[in-house]
Amino acid sequence: MKHLSRNDRSTLGRWFWTIDKPLLTLVLLLIGLGVIAVAAASPVAARRYSGGNFHVDDLFYLKRQIMWVLAGVPLMLAVSMLPMTWAKRVAIGGTIGFLVMLFAVPFVGSEVNGAVRWINLPGFQLQPSEFLKPLFIVTTAWLLAARFDDRTLPTMQLSFGLLVVISALLIKQPDFGQTALFAAVWAAQAILAGMSVMVIGGLACFAVAGMGVAYLTSTHVAERIDHFVKGTGDTYQIDRALDCFKAGGLFGAGPGEGQMKFRLPEAQTDYIFSVIGEEFGAIACFMLAVLYLAIVVRVLLQLLDEEEPFVFLAAAGLAIQFGLQAAINMAVNLALLPSKGMTLPFVSHGGSSFLALSIGMGLLLALTRRNPYLKASPYAAAARAA
Repeated sequence: MKHLSRNDRSTLGRWFWTIDKPLLTLVLLLIGLGVIAVAAASPVAARRYSGGNFHVDDLFYLKRQIMWVLAGVPLMLAVSMLPMTWAKRVAIGGTIGFLVMLFAVPFVGSEVNGAVRWINLPGFQLQPSEFLKPLFIVTTAWLLAARFDDRTLPTMQLSFGLLVVISALLIKQPDFGQTALFAAVWAAQAILAGMSVMVIGGLACFAVAGMGVAYLTSTHVAERIDHFVKGTGDTYQIDRALDCFKAGGLFGAGPGEGQMKFRLPEAQTDYIFSVIGEEFGAIACFMLAVLYLAIVVRVLLQLLDEEEPFVFLAAAGLAIQFGLQAAINMAVNLALLPSKGMTLPFVSHGGSSFLALSIGMGLLLALTRRNPYLKASPYAAAARAA
């Protein structure tokens, strides 16, 4: 490639030779599989939200997902080209901006299924918490990394205070699943940054106590936990999800042949993993889980020799968030966790989710840019300039 030789000093040239190509390939493969999954779930959603009308466009949600892919993939690639300094600036500025939007949600947001989490825009529902996740993780990494230069800085306390503010706003919506995800990723980053064992134990006790208070004071939380632990109340969603897996067996009913999926609520979003189970089988579900694991492991292997604390904490946090969100969604579909209302990364249908994940993965690709053949060259240094 003449225009992308190792001597090419352009932004595109430096990006091409420093990007983690195996990681990018895995992500693009996941996105492609997501389009196939939404194609299987699209008729279900189209007919459900049109009142069972069988004359609606069955591919409506597939077309929307393709639109988000066409917008999200270029966004991801553009963010992955950012040098370190700009990655930090984008994350910190974005955290402030979407935190303001999160404050505004109770006043200007729209209610869907009993929760107020979205801000209506022309042709699009924006969910600030989705965009805030990756930006908060990188901002937290920036704060915690400062401790390595000056242990007297109260950056751990500042990052925890930011977590508390975000958690309070999410609980108000209510969105306990996202709250737990924010808290889990922050805890992982704090542990990696050297948080003491005593503090870890204290926060764990605080989290358990908080769950108890939520169970006693929130009907929403109590119902979800009772449905999961006791099997009481309305278990329609998870029962239908399990029916899909049973109908699919090991090899699936075949593309477009699933019938149980038409009884499944939120087939295109929260329960798309069940649709995959019915149409493509348990083996396909297992391979999809392995793909998520491969993406996380690839990032962690890249960080084994990382010496920059900010890069280590930010990339590890983004990888943990990505893998944990996928694990939670799959566990809910398999009745291993209470329903969380959390999407399957890059597979579930949704504009906010896909674009936010694109930003997060773009930041992750930007942070892991390196090439062993260019370690001593000015191009590698420029790609990772702080």
